[in-house]
Amino acid sequence: MIKAVLFDFGGVITTSPFEGFARYEQAAGLPEGLIRQINSTNPDANAWAKLERSEVDRDGFTQLFEQEGRALGYEVSASEVLACLKTTLRPEMVAAVQKLTETHKTAILTNNLVADDEADQDVSPTGDMHAVMNDVDVVVESSKVGIRKPEPRFYEIACELLEVEPSNCVFLDDLGINLKPAKAMGMTTIKVTSGPQALDDLEAVLGISLR
Repeated sequence: MIKAVLFDFGGVITTSPFEGFARYEQAAGLPEGLIRQINSTNPDANAWAKLERSEVDRDGFTQLFEQEGRALGYEVSASEVLACLKTTLRPEMVAAVQKLTETHKTAILTNNLVADDEADQDVSPTGDMHAVMNDVDVVVESSKVGIRKPEPRFYEIACELLEVEPSNCVFLDDLGINLKPAKAMGMTTIKVTSGPQALDDLEAVLGISLR
């Protein structure tokens, strides 16, 4: 029995930052998929992972990330990459979250960045999270807990805060690597490619209408 619905934020509640990455790569004359390649190289200890765990500040990230780009033979602007994180809310997903609060426990599980100053709010992947933060029961942020998806402990924290077992949860994320540990723990998982697809799959799992 599903008692809790857990949502990733960027790429699920909002559009995907990967769309911004692709636009930057094209504009800068970089190979398609380069930013994702950088972020998937040494994924637990690279610049991106360290930033999401608040182990480095923006200046430290910039130095490390641009070094990682050069190691692959390319000059990549860390500031331009961070600017790609500004996404747009998916209204249908926000409405679904709000409706689910009437019947299920809900949570947001997000790998995010600490905003160094007010200007950084514009490029934070959770810059619009206030739109749903007050509606959900729990928000777990990598920048605050010092752990990030796909580390199993991240999901355990969410379950502990919600007071549910993993087998009673369904988790939605746009990255398969983040879904694997959740599934291994016993969660039902949904890989998100679009808002309508996510709602179709979630309605099928829950047996209720969210629209």
